[in-house]
Amino acid sequence: MPLDFAYSRLSTEGSSYRPLYEAVTATKREALGDAGIWGAFFGLFGLASNEMILVTTGDVSNMDQRLAEISEVQTSETLYLQPTVRPVDYEPRTKEGLYVFRFFDVRHKDVDEIAQLSKTAWVHFETSDEYQAIPQALFCQQDRSQPIGKMLLCTWYDGLNSWQTSRTPTPEASQNFRARGAITLNTKPYATRLITA
Repeated sequence: MPLDFAYSRLSTEGSSYRPLYEAVTATKREALGDAGIWGAFFGLFGLASNEMILVTTGDVSNMDQRLAEISEVQTSETLYLQPTVRPVDYEPRTKEGLYVFRFFDVRHKDVDEIAQLSKTAWVHFETSDEYQAIPQALFCQQDRSQPIGKMLLCTWYDGLNSWQTSRTPTPEASQNFRARGAITLNTKPYATRLITA
């Protein structure tokens, strides 16, 4: 049975994501039901200060409606996802550091090839001595009935210096990333940190 995930971008009134995070976690049993939290993230670049990203796992059906019922949630957008080559379980993220979410606009027929190119590139990308980086997840949409859709890559870095250095990975990794780029229509990254308390 495939693993189910939901990526939700939430906003609240005011200038901080904090009341939103507290409301979502305080009402978890009621609002999220049997779904688990894979990770909650606040923005460094690309998100407003009163926004957060919530990735849920397990029974994520109607997650958009469930989150909308939390009074602190002003707006929400949810994308329903399945993993490709990572992750292989529902274990929540616990490692502090930088998490970059990168959306790819893709042709759904290319999803498997993109996943395989990524997996091959990671053999060299995540073992470099020049930086610290570990791809956490590469998701595709649950609904792939349309020709064009999205994939979502989440990568952990120990900090912004590693992210910057990793822009020039080893030649072996670069070759696969270039091939992936050739069949990717567009990309958009968001830099975040895991909310740990």
